[in-house]
Amino acid sequence: MNKKLVAALSGGAALVLALTGCSDDSNKKLNDWAKSFCDPAQAHFQQIQDANGAMQTADNGSTDSKKVQQTDSAAFQKISQAYASLAKSLEKAGPPPTDQGKQAQQNAVKELNSLSKGYADLQKQVNNLDTSDKLKFADGLRDLSSGINKLNKQSEAAFKNLESGDVGKAMAAQKGCQNPAASGSPAPTQSKKS
Repeated sequence: MNKKLVAALSGGAALVLALTGCSDDSNKKLNDWAKSFCDPAQAHFQQIQDANGAMQTADNGSTDSKKVQQTDSAAFQKISQAYASLAKSLEKAGPPPTDQGKQAQQNAVKELNSLSKGYADLQKQVNNLDTSDKLKFADGLRDLSSGINKLNKQSEAAFKNLESGDVGKAMAAQKGCQNPAASGSPAPTQSKKS
């Protein structure tokens, strides 16, 4: 019942993590800017990935609804905090040194804060789901996944603008902005509780 929710959440993390472009020797200012954002951002990207992983392993089809609710609630809180921290990191890095850098940065900060608020709202919603009826709970999770999809679509344009052209290439060259799953890094192992 939780698989669709996890798939939707993974889309949000992929939006932030899947930075495109190949590394080249672009100008030093751009690479310095990318480093100033990507280095501190790495921990926040990992927090989002770990929260998604926890939700994926929380429901094996027979897991108690209350346990799934607690796991999802904690994950939504972590994701909300991570997006808020990403917004602060981007504000601190300043606009990328390009013609439209300031506007792209402002849009991305606004969307990251919007995502943070959206996941905080999802946490409240999952906390209010009725866990005594497994079918009602599953329906509630499905409703939440459509809210997640809406959040992801809402933020897509600002990230595309921020990550376009040379800025995207500079960000993709920074370890902190690379998708750990794509670079062959081992995924965190989740301890299963009985």
